[in-house]
Amino acid sequence: MKLTMLGATGGTGQRLLDQALAAGHHVTAVVRDPARLPQADHPRLEPIVADAMDADAIISSVTGRDAVVSALGPRPGGGGSVCADGARAIITAMRAAGTRRLIVVTASGHIVDEGDGPAGRLVVKPLLRRFLREGFADFARTDEAVSSSGLDWTIMRPPRLTNGARRSYRTEFDRNVRGGITISRADLAHAILAALADPAAIGHSVSLGY
Repeated sequence: MKLTMLGATGGTGQRLLDQALAAGHHVTAVVRDPARLPQADHPRLEPIVADAMDADAIISSVTGRDAVVSALGPRPGGGGSVCADGARAIITAMRAAGTRRLIVVTASGHIVDEGDGPAGRLVVKPLLRRFLREGFADFARTDEAVSSSGLDWTIMRPPRLTNGARRSYRTEFDRNVRGGITISRADLAHAILAALADPAAIGHSVSLGY
């Protein structure tokens, strides 16, 4: 599969890039600094220097690809609208290029639904919303932009991310995973690649956790 990745130099992006290359995919990584890619010399990796927030700058990187994956994350401290602005630029570029399949990573923390237990609904998530208000607002705007894009989208909604090793995890479509409060970045990367290969994931959010 020919993939375009944004956010490839981040914690999740690095693990996703490693797993995608190991699985035989050809990856175009849109980055500001190729020197931050340890895999830069891999024969199936093409780094492209571009601003992920500029739709015109990334059109060529998404043209002719089978799918685009955004692992862009909020800035340290949670300010700004990196995820939403990036998603809008990606969607605009994909529409212009005629590329359909899109996976975007946000989070489960800003979502309260029937998958949450009483403690999560009444205590944990209200506290998280208070302290992570700007980041959660960015995720909510991202979700809205992606779900209304008209593309073949999937939104990945992980809980708190860790640097742990791969292990068994659970997933749910369109609802949070009961008791799933953490997931490793390695398992999130695995789930993203699984969603790319699963037509049933199109048009849905995928939550995950242990």
